Amino acid sequence: MKPSASPASVAGVHAPDAAFAQSALGQTLMRVLATGSASHRLIADYLLRNQMRVTALGIEELADSCQVSTATISRFARDIGQKNYSAMRGAMAETLQSLLQPVDKLRHTILHRARATSPVTQSLEYAAANIAATGAALSLEQMQAVVRRLTHARVVYVMGFGLSANLAGMLVQYLQPFCPHVVEVVGIGGSEVAAGHLVNLTAHDVLVVISFPRYTLDCIGLASFARDRGAHIVALTDSPASPLAELADHALFAQSMHPVLPSSASTALAMIEALAVALMVSNKGNVEKAARLSEVIAAYLYGGEHGAQGPRKSALRQHQGRAVQKKQAI
Repeated sequence: MKPSASPASVAGVHAPDAAFAQSALGQTLMRVLATGSASHRLIADYLLRNQMRVTALGIEELADSCQVSTATISRFARDIGQKNYSAMRGAMAETLQSLLQPVDKLRHTILHRARATSPVTQSLEYAAANIAATGAALSLEQMQAVVRRLTHARVVYVMGFGLSANLAGMLVQYLQPFCPHVVEVVGIGGSEVAAGHLVNLTAHDVLVVISFPRYTLDCIGLASFARDRGAHIVALTDSPASPLAELADHALFAQSMHPVLPSSASTALAMIEALAVALMVSNKGNVEKAARLSEVIAAYLYGGEHGAQGPRKSALRQHQGRAVQKKQAI
């Protein structure tokens, strides 16, 4: 995270990761992640990503996982207000118990019904639940902050690798009519082309970076490069524990739980559409642009002047053609 920046603003949640990050203990860990020593940041990062696992780890196992000493673990526990490691582990378990009850209830309901429903129905239910949870936690103030950044950016760069490249392409299509200059960073060229685009980044630009589990190293590395260049970073990802969250000035979190896939993209797409709508209606000029755009493309849609003709227009054209042929014959 930029030295002068506060932790990325939350505009949605991933349960239980985001819910844990927003708890009193989670907020303490987020502050350590942003401002602590190198060893303490390693521990805080591990705790935020592996809450359930940590409740079953001994101090030696946690030290090995974080590649620090047990003395460092004990000092970390005291520094965040806990008596010792056991007390910290107990506080994590207590926090998780209160947070996971509604999540477990949802999971139990879906799994119980799964015996009577198809995997297709189950997948759709998860998508609906993800979107509902993200919508319920959405901060309109933070969404508007992102819109303002996009509106005033010299150039908006949009980056996503793998499946997230498809989401990036969708966002680019939505942004192009309303932003002076939009660049799809990855396209068909992969990492080398992406790096080439980002060479010209300045502090007047915005990089929107999209990544969900499984996160790609190229995405994280190039986002770090953009941050070092002074660009404003907006992340669309799944959780405050995402490696992109600590790099971002603003983060939009889209819940992505799925029973089979590594993550679901349905909520990310819904968030992209919501961001596009917020941008479109953010000022009178954009509303007028949207109206003009509709007029321009209408002629190229089915039934339009340049597009495939509908039955009535085709019949009219044929009638006019026969009339011309009669005149020529005369």
